Amino acid sequence: MNKRSNATRALWIAAALTLPSVSFAQLNVITSGGFAAAFREIQPEFEKTTGITVATARGQSQGGGPNAIGAQLRRGVPADVVIMSKEGLDELIAEGRVQAGTAVDLAKTPLGVSVRAGAPKPDIATIEAFKQMLLRAKSITFPGSTTGIWMTTKLFPQLGIASELAGKTTNSGVAAVARGEAEFAIQPVSELLHVPGTDFIGELPADIQYVSVFSSAVVEGGKQREASQRLIAFLRSETAGKAIRNSGMEPVTSR
Repeated sequence: MNKRSNATRALWIAAALTLPSVSFAQLNVITSGGFAAAFREIQPEFEKTTGITVATARGQSQGGGPNAIGAQLRRGVPADVVIMSKEGLDELIAEGRVQAGTAVDLAKTPLGVSVRAGAPKPDIATIEAFKQMLLRAKSITFPGSTTGIWMTTKLFPQLGIASELAGKTTNSGVAAVARGEAEFAIQPVSELLHVPGTDFIGELPADIQYVSVFSSAVVEGGKQREASQRLIAFLRSETAGKAIRNSGMEPVTSR
């Protein structure tokens, strides 16, 4: 991104923070799972501060399923703002579904591993230890979205174990680990922390780590542009930063 684009985006955020309250406005927001916990904590304070109410829906950042954020927008699900992986957002910008000039990076989080509460916690401190955990596992779950796509197309082939893992992986998510339907969940840390019935083991080794960046933007054709600008600006505030850290992410501070 060039300096002019950075300067333009910084001015846009600053202007949004000074907008007057949009009384009685309601925003429709679709967020991916990785940012959902942070947004649940942020939303009440935003509504209290601005008088803007928010209706929230969930969806995957990428993938071909009907619940993917792109699929929802294509079939006309009402949305003013999306919060999703940077990769997924870039696809929707290219498609003309969201407004490129409003895109703002919010937070980043690495991949981690969780097991069912009380289950043994394997060593994943090195690449070889992580690889052996995967080979010994009877069942593994990870997202069908951005990070899952990366694991199946990049990480597992890189480790040379793609064929060995085929048939014992699902996209059910960490809830399947809590129910005893999968041994391990590999997901963004923000999706793993504080999940009842599970224990967080730790992050993937640095040399095979994938850091997800979550971004937000205004949806093309949304009816609440001013309120949307206020929300995105609020998501970059110090108040939002605390909730972002509580959920296992770090705020993106570059402007």
